[in-house]
Amino acid sequence: MARIACAPALAALLRLAALWLALSLAAGPAAAQSGPPASLVADRVQVLGNQTLVAEGNVEVLYQGRRLTASQIIFDQSTNSLSINGPIRIEEGDQYLVLASRAELDAKLENGILESARMVLGQQLQLAAAEMARADGRYTQLYKTVASSCMVCVSNPVPLWQIRAKRVVHDQLERQLYFDNATIQVMGVSIFYLPRLRLPDPTLKRATGFLIPQLRTTSRLGTGIKIPYFIAMGPSQDLTLAPYISSRTTTIDLRYRRVFGNGRLSFSGAYTSDRILPGKKRGYIFGTGNFRYPHDYRLRFDIQSTSDAAYLLDYGISDKDRLKSDVELSRTRRDSYLSAALVHYQSLRSSEDNATLPTLIGDAFYQRRITNGPFGGIAGYRLEAHSHVRASTTPTDANLDGIVDGRDVSRASLRLDWQKTWTLRSGIELSALSEVNADFYAIGQDATAAGTVSRITPFAAVTLRWPWSKTTARGVSHVIEPVAQFVFSDDFGPTVPNEDSTRVEFDEGNLFSLSRFPGSDVYERGLRANIGVSWTRYDPGGWSLGLTVGRILRARDLGQFNQGSGLAGKNSDWLAAVQLRIDPKLTLTNRALFSDGLKFSRNEARISYSGERLKLGSSFVWLRAETGVSATNRSEWSVDGSYTLRDNWTGRFDWRYDFVTKNAASAGIGLVYLTECIELDLSLSRRFTSSTTVEPETKFSLKVGVAGVGASRRVKPGKSGCYG
Repeated sequence: MARIACAPALAALLRLAALWLALSLAAGPAAAQSGPPASLVADRVQVLGNQTLVAEGNVEVLYQGRRLTASQIIFDQSTNSLSINGPIRIEEGDQYLVLASRAELDAKLENGILESARMVLGQQLQLAAAEMARADGRYTQLYKTVASSCMVCVSNPVPLWQIRAKRVVHDQLERQLYFDNATIQVMGVSIFYLPRLRLPDPTLKRATGFLIPQLRTTSRLGTGIKIPYFIAMGPSQDLTLAPYISSRTTTIDLRYRRVFGNGRLSFSGAYTSDRILPGKKRGYIFGTGNFRYPHDYRLRFDIQSTSDAAYLLDYGISDKDRLKSDVELSRTRRDSYLSAALVHYQSLRSSEDNATLPTLIGDAFYQRRITNGPFGGIAGYRLEAHSHVRASTTPTDANLDGIVDGRDVSRASLRLDWQKTWTLRSGIELSALSEVNADFYAIGQDATAAGTVSRITPFAAVTLRWPWSKTTARGVSHVIEPVAQFVFSDDFGPTVPNEDSTRVEFDEGNLFSLSRFPGSDVYERGLRANIGVSWTRYDPGGWSLGLTVGRILRARDLGQFNQGSGLAGKNSDWLAAVQLRIDPKLTLTNRALFSDGLKFSRNEARISYSGERLKLGSSFVWLRAETGVSATNRSEWSVDGSYTLRDNWTGRFDWRYDFVTKNAASAGIGLVYLTECIELDLSLSRRFTSSTTVEPETKFSLKVGVAGVGASRRVKPGKSGCYG
């Protein structure tokens, strides 16, 4: 084998070979002439006379990351022509691949012919042609062409989908494909003819043009089609317009995205005229943004708004029943956090009136941690300002929901805290905690509690932890940790209206908290002991079992918690949480609150399995109604999963049942066909629930995705689209 690195006698050949390679791969002749020299590897290299140079046998040319292989290369200096005999393979990374049996090119390599050629773009789209021609160093013309991103099988030589055209022109600069007299075929059957067709090649991430349409049928909107059109507005922004037309609606969907040097933003929305609410213009707008600024500051915003309570469900956009719009400026550092936010809520629930809800909220927050202080441990302080207003001006509870209709509240708070931990000789970990909260309230439009109120709430706590661990001879590990926390707190000042702590959760996450109330309007008071123990078993076979049990014991019942919360009474309900993991496939979790007599106030169970073919999840929730919060219990069962029927076919399902109403709440089934070149998604869903604004509805949807067009990527490598 001969290896030559730009010897003088072969300089012309190597230069032309490098130029040919660069030209074939869209680099252009000018680019090919610069950079490091090319190298040639061949079994035999000879010079015939003074005009012809021949390289034969496993010829390979390497140049600037590009590779050309052939059986023979002949350069005739008298005619300035280059002949290459195949099989010819030209590749550059994973973006371009050209295969041919023979090639004839001029000396500049800007014009030439390749016979029995095939071009692969982005490892996805294949274009096979009887003849391929290069023109002007930019265009590749293919004649009698078949284009497809599907793999061809021996049993089924016809791809799942293909485009047949008399001629295809590939513009390597613009990365566009132009088809003349194109026929679109599915499983060998012609279904559509277009005299002209333009598509971006797969190496182009963003290109203006139509996207794959979506067919959608619902019982409320009828059968309709959505046809998205993507507009690339420069390298950093784009706009997508998607008209949605059916017999009962005319809708235009919009999505705008833009990227900046320090962040990005995105907006989506729709404008609708339909028969559901005749004569009323409907729509929505959602937007998000996130930006970074000097000195560790970040600006974030989230906008959510809709014209009416049923719009998002009618058009399958979201199942949210409360919309939150907010803007926040924050700064996070190792020992401090700063935040200022403005929030607006829009409730879509038929049982709520936006006029009597605190829909506009302002918050400012600063927290700092101090280490290595004079007393050791970790100290800190927090400053907070909060204000919320209601649109209603009624100073009484006119709607009898337990909250004054027009009450507006402003609050300024200061919290000082300190904690320190010691490890005793026996291995017991002792922690001391202290905290003082000072709150100042200004209350308006409340006939029962108007004016200014101040309050101070101190906390003191001691926590004892005693972790044990053991590993048996078989490699089984046990970790046990009993914990006892003793807390005392009280408040000095009048009672303030409870706006931010109306719902209380009790779980292993706040078992050892100073206060179970999530907000600042109410603090847990009195002398109490938070006790619990956790045990975890790790088996070398790959499974583990964890259990946490705990309870709160109080010196006396102050009546702060509602029945049904699990926290009411002198002693709380027992909290028991268990988690079982078997391999990485099966997980079982259960959390329960129950009394000494095993009367449950809450129980939540979840099981999930993720196997090679089956993925299954099921949840059960039972919650006893809290007095003053909910009038009825809640009992619900849901199940969701998917099953791979064959290599390319996957079925999925979901179902939710309400035991209180004894009716199904929702159900859905779907079927997905997925290969390396196409994705077909069929779904059918039914929503059974109804209210004054929302009616039961059945939806059918058909989505088709095609790989190899634009920036789409092969969706399932290795799964052949052979009609499997």
